[in-house]
Amino acid sequence: MADLSLKAIRKSFGAVDIIKGVDLDIADKEFCVFVGPSGCGKSTLLRLIAGLEEISSGDLLIEGERVNDVPPDERGLAMVFQTYALYPHMSVRDNMDFALRLAGVPKVERDAKVGSVAKLLQLDHLLDRRPRQLSGGQRQRVAIGRAMVRQPRVFLFDEPLSNLDAALRVQMRIELARLHEELGVTMIYVTHDQVEAMTLADKIVVLRDGVIEQIGTPLDLYHHPRNRFVAGFIGSPTMNFVEVIAKGATADGVGVELPGGAAVTVPVSGGAIAPGEKLTLGVRPEHLSRSQSGQLSGEVMVVERLGGQTFLYVQVTPAHLFIVQADGGDGTKVHDRIGLTITSSAAHLFRQDGIALPALQRNPLAA
Repeated sequence: MADLSLKAIRKSFGAVDIIKGVDLDIADKEFCVFVGPSGCGKSTLLRLIAGLEEISSGDLLIEGERVNDVPPDERGLAMVFQTYALYPHMSVRDNMDFALRLAGVPKVERDAKVGSVAKLLQLDHLLDRRPRQLSGGQRQRVAIGRAMVRQPRVFLFDEPLSNLDAALRVQMRIELARLHEELGVTMIYVTHDQVEAMTLADKIVVLRDGVIEQIGTPLDLYHHPRNRFVAGFIGSPTMNFVEVIAKGATADGVGVELPGGAAVTVPVSGGAIAPGEKLTLGVRPEHLSRSQSGQLSGEVMVVERLGGQTFLYVQVTPAHLFIVQADGGDGTKVHDRIGLTITSSAAHLFRQDGIALPALQRNPLAA
């Protein structure tokens, strides 16, 4: 229904720069998620798109039309906020058709739109209830339904699930993914929860301090982070990091010395890396395995048993507590000493400035 382009978008409040030059294209029918820590500017960027904040400089285009000066109610967008913002004295039906009544839409047409949306959201049996008679998940569905009846070109979601408990968040993620598939509309979603980003997005935009750190699909960001910040932010549990010393670069990658003296070669390009240079090794919990003669060893400090998976927290050095993903039936106990083997083909190396060394380009026809 709509594509968006943000060109050199900046937002300042007085002398404070919040958004520092964002360039971004969001395709028609794409589910795009803005993710980042608190204060990174993701909600401000969403409000700039909605027209709730004035753009300091740059251009916002919807379907190729510059809309910087177009009022919010004329942009064809609908926003769902973190708080449900429902009228407590109105029924579900009245909450959902309120904007249509203000727009002078005839009652027959209003009832048809509300009925259709309510059925899709499984709210049709709740239309005569007041918000206080609904669960948190039902209230959030009413807020979404109120946006849907307007038939917007783009849906904007500002952390809509943050007030729900864990079980409801999972349920609502499933419902939002289903809605996106059924409605076939462009959706832009803001969250600080990278699990929500990974499970919902076609495209993830990782923000930090008003700047885009990386744009990509969930798996692209997970397997090919551009820098240490993205590597540590995307993925749960987080990636393990440890300082290492470069031994040298070969055709097979960059060899590094680990704490304790063991070595590993990571298949990354290191033409500019000098022997003795300090680097950071990154390895995800699932790419560490127990072994008698691993490259690392340490004492198990915590064991988290989650049924199908077990997470071991291993003190590798006084400053580094590694998280290791093991099978659900793993029998490791607290204070056991274990060895760890790194799956070097899945590891990452980062320079001191945080930039990831690029993976080697392999010839797929090579033996």
